[in-house]
Amino acid sequence: MDYETVPAPDFGRALRGMGLNLLVADVRRSVAFLETVFGMTAHRVSADFAILVYHGQPFQLHADGTFAAHPLFALLPEAGPRGAGAELRLYETDPDQAAARAEEAGGMVVQPPADKPHGLRETVILDPDGYAWVPSRRI
Repeated sequence: MDYETVPAPDFGRALRGMGLNLLVADVRRSVAFLETVFGMTAHRVSADFAILVYHGQPFQLHADGTFAAHPLFALLPEAGPRGAGAELRLYETDPDQAAARAEEAGGMVVQPPADKPHGLRETVILDPDGYAWVPSRRI
């Protein structure tokens, strides 16, 4: 699928399995962070929307204002982190490399890279919106 040209209804009908859509304060800032830190590929980037692809899996970013009529809009914090309690796990990203790039890209490493007893080396990085990204590699 060509994410740059696919009509929105065709894109929506093509989605399968489990999807991810993050509401963000600044789509372009979030795209820059995700491309820089995790090597994601962005498509259709605008002030309101972007499609990101991570190892063949698409997901979406929407600006807060695009959800003004959505029930989640009233729950968004005006300031501070979002997504408390959720981890966005990236199993194909080197945690050491991601951690090295995170702060310069506007993120914060809240748990340095470490080998874990469940067989993964991982780190926890908060993006500028406060979402917790966990890049991991099998040990």
